[in-house]
Amino acid sequence: MKVGILKEIKSEENRVAMTPAGVEVMRANGHEVMVEKSAGVGSNFPDEDYVAAGAKIIDKPAEIYKNCEMVMHVKEPQPSEYDMVREGQIVFTYFHFAPDEPLTRAFIKNKSVAIAYETVVGAAGDLPLLTPMSEVAGRMSIQEAAKYLERFYGGRGLLMGGVTGVAPANVVVIGGGVVGTNAAQMACGLGAKVSLLDMNLDRLRHLSEVMPKNCFPMMSSPTLLRELVLEADVVIGAVLVAGAKAPKLVTRDMLKSMKDGAVIVDVAIDQGGCFETSKATTHGDPVYNIDGVIHYCVANMPGAVPMTSTMALTNATLPYAVQIANKGWKQAALDNNGVKTGINMVKGDVTFKGVADAFNLEYVPVEKVLQ
Repeated sequence: MKVGILKEIKSEENRVAMTPAGVEVMRANGHEVMVEKSAGVGSNFPDEDYVAAGAKIIDKPAEIYKNCEMVMHVKEPQPSEYDMVREGQIVFTYFHFAPDEPLTRAFIKNKSVAIAYETVVGAAGDLPLLTPMSEVAGRMSIQEAAKYLERFYGGRGLLMGGVTGVAPANVVVIGGGVVGTNAAQMACGLGAKVSLLDMNLDRLRHLSEVMPKNCFPMMSSPTLLRELVLEADVVIGAVLVAGAKAPKLVTRDMLKSMKDGAVIVDVAIDQGGCFETSKATTHGDPVYNIDGVIHYCVANMPGAVPMTSTMALTNATLPYAVQIANKGWKQAALDNNGVKTGINMVKGDVTFKGVADAFNLEYVPVEKVLQ
């Protein structure tokens, strides 16, 4: 199979979908790999490294879309790419269709096979292609929150961990999954007092056993959340409903009750965000202020640390990419449930229920297109 690795063109996105080491593995499996010129430069992987691994460097993305049976991105294709995608072409990337109707309708129209990293389900019921970026985003959320707590940025002027004789910051993390756990670990490591909320008692028992003593796992409820937000210096939104819009758990009224200079970081912004006041921002303009509360809602947080992120992402996506290239998308999906759950659209049919529900579209179970 001819596989294309495209340069990211979303604002300030420096990751790349495959490392040179990944290219070498694809070549060892007999596949031809085309890499767009300078695609890896932002992650410190020069074109020369890709050539040494056996890739062919291509000047224009249109040539990759024209010649490759499968193309890979990190972020969703941008509007300038919509018309380049061919019918039946496999596009393997993070899509996050549910909060983006123009993207969804564009991919219904182009009749490609859209396989979304974020909905691939592993053997243990986890989300293995979302996990590495969730780890990065969770850890970064605390780095960014700690920075924006500084008075220079309009924050409360707090050191997250405090010092001897001075109380640390109160951090509330909503969601005890991969993002939330990594955020809580980082905040605890800095010495903050952390409230970690989740709805799953078994998960809370596990977190109670493994998290540091300055982390307090609690059963989430609207009442508790309202109480904790009042005292919070930082609130991290780490709620995920795979492939669907994130629920709005912190309302505008709750926001008004927060302290001036408090910071919220909405890691769920890719799926629409879990704060009522959230809107996507960029690394170049990452924050805005509503009711005295600093909002950090960057939609591609791991793009700020692209070298780490690219290596972590390739580690996770490469086995799936190899299977799809070796067998074709249909046979790979029949043999591997992870590939099957990743299929969001096939030739105009919406095969992921969360996406269909988001826009009242007809849902076609993926099993039907695999017959």
